[in-house]
Amino acid sequence: MRREQAAHIDELVRAAGGAATRRDAVIQESWRRCVSEHHLDPEVLREPCILTATRLREHRDAMEEFTHTARFGVETLYRQVAGLGYVLLLTDAKGVTVDFIGDPTFDNNLMRAGLYLGADWNEQHAGTCAVGTCIHTGEALVVHQTDHFDATHIPLTCTAAPVYDPFGALAAVLDISALRSPEPKESQFLALQFVKGVANKIETANLVNRFRREWIVKLAASPEFVDVEPSYVLAVDGAGRLLGFNNAARQLLLREAAGQGAGLAAGLAAPGLVGRRLGDFFQLDVDDLPRFSHALPAAQRLVRLAGSGTPLFAATLAPPSRPGRAIAEPAAPALPAPLAALFRDDPAMRQVTARAAKLVNTQMSLLITGETGSGKEYLAKAIHAAGARAARPFVPVNCAALPESLVEGELFGYEAGAFTGAAARGKKGLVLEADGGTLFLDEIGDMPLPLQTRLLRVLAEREVTPLGRSKPVPVNIRVIAATHRDLVDEIKAGRFREDLYFRISGAVLALPALRERRDLDWLVSRLIAGRCDAGGARFSLSEAARAALAAHGWPGNIRELANALDYACAVAESGMIGLDDLPDRLQGLAPERAVGGALPAMARARPSDLPCALAGPSNGRDELIAALAAQGWNVSAAARELGLDRTTVHRRMRRFGLVAQRQGASLIS
Repeated sequence: MRREQAAHIDELVRAAGGAATRRDAVIQESWRRCVSEHHLDPEVLREPCILTATRLREHRDAMEEFTHTARFGVETLYRQVAGLGYVLLLTDAKGVTVDFIGDPTFDNNLMRAGLYLGADWNEQHAGTCAVGTCIHTGEALVVHQTDHFDATHIPLTCTAAPVYDPFGALAAVLDISALRSPEPKESQFLALQFVKGVANKIETANLVNRFRREWIVKLAASPEFVDVEPSYVLAVDGAGRLLGFNNAARQLLLREAAGQGAGLAAGLAAPGLVGRRLGDFFQLDVDDLPRFSHALPAAQRLVRLAGSGTPLFAATLAPPSRPGRAIAEPAAPALPAPLAALFRDDPAMRQVTARAAKLVNTQMSLLITGETGSGKEYLAKAIHAAGARAARPFVPVNCAALPESLVEGELFGYEAGAFTGAAARGKKGLVLEADGGTLFLDEIGDMPLPLQTRLLRVLAEREVTPLGRSKPVPVNIRVIAATHRDLVDEIKAGRFREDLYFRISGAVLALPALRERRDLDWLVSRLIAGRCDAGGARFSLSEAARAALAAHGWPGNIRELANALDYACAVAESGMIGLDDLPDRLQGLAPERAVGGALPAMARARPSDLPCALAGPSNGRDELIAALAAQGWNVSAAARELGLDRTTVHRRMRRFGLVAQRQGASLIS
């Protein structure tokens, strides 16, 4: 037995005997329960309990419909923690793993640890563990390394959250576990938030799926969240009776019943809530539900709890029409013009902008993610322009470009004489410049850690204290942040504050890369339409040039596309942009400048000595060859002699095959 296992067993024995321990109360209680109720011996190292295929099939068949509903949420959570060494387990209410996602490379190690399909993690078999202890307490928790009862499990870290059915009974447990992790238990607190959030989404999806033909009532404490992330969700029949609820709504109803006294609360366990009238808990009845539809602004959809008078904001989904009645296809809501102008017939962009349209007038902070050059600032500007703050300032801040020594003064401002070299009149600062409008924090993932702390306070308190000032200044700003980094990875690496992440990510909008969009041709046409030559004439693309643009992978996204079209418009001699007017990387050509030494014989030859392939009428080819030869193939000198731009000479050389004929000769530009 290893030393750490022996030390762990010794601590268990002392704790079971009543000795004090520094463990969390829930862990201490579980340890005592394992000894006194489950009669587990702390000195016995147990193999994981893996069910036979036949018994596992029975558990999975009983959970089939629920697992189908939960699968998307499980996969979403796994994508959030992919690459961090976690596996995901979905167990039934008895602790048997009925769904599993993990790296197949580690299957043998995971099976030996019990992190596998068919594993039984009930506390009476496995001792203190995330799944088993979650089943017993009904609460989300982290069981980290030596928190486990069985010394076999002390290398593991496990985080679990309960998932309840629409009637308040435990339906499943969602767990993420890892074979190894940092020693501090605090390293798993972000994982706990992820698991709780996805468990809540699975509950809501299961509720809505089961009662899709009834009224669905969504409630939140703030109008900004009721349409996108409601806290409480209820199902109500046509007579106004409660049919089901998510766990948060169940707890809300029980608290309200308790607050109204014994008359309503008597014998009111969770199952007893089903069948109660909506009006027992809220100042409304079923006839009021249609007025809480999305057609009405969220701020006007106020409803109060019947007893306490606590205000909430509601959104209702009406039941579908009964069979036999024609159901009108709902028209897609029109997007605000600034958002609609960002794309054309692209499903991914439509989804992003439709969600953004619901958020334009909220106070919540937004986080826009996407690859470099994918248009994050354009989306932020469109959200600002589409909302009530459009007439107020939009202040962009490139967090990666501000010098660290100056960034605090630039953002928060300073008073006159605040430090050596301060401006005589002080400086207002970008945050105060955005007062009443939108502060756009671009590349926030590159913000220095010390500044993240100051920014967090500004976002939390909605006030800023300029350098040299003792009293804070109130500020009314909408914050939109953007990054191409994975901030969850940055948090794990200690480069980004977890609390700041949750403060800026009230909603996350993920922009697709240009290569994933279907409206490239429209984007190209729109960008070209804004570019004219010196005479004011507009440009158009040849089919060959358009095909080359469509074939490119665009690693730099829209920014790279705009630069390529700027170049093409600059070098094109007429209104038509041909293939040879595009940058070389889009033509598949080798660079014109090759590493080499002396010019070969062709560079020094007279026009009459050049290959016969270059002889004959040439539309200026002979003149170009003569000028190049006369200048020792110095392109810049030849361009001056011909009165042409150097880029035009390069382009004509490609057209006449001179670059290929020279076989990589070093050209002087």
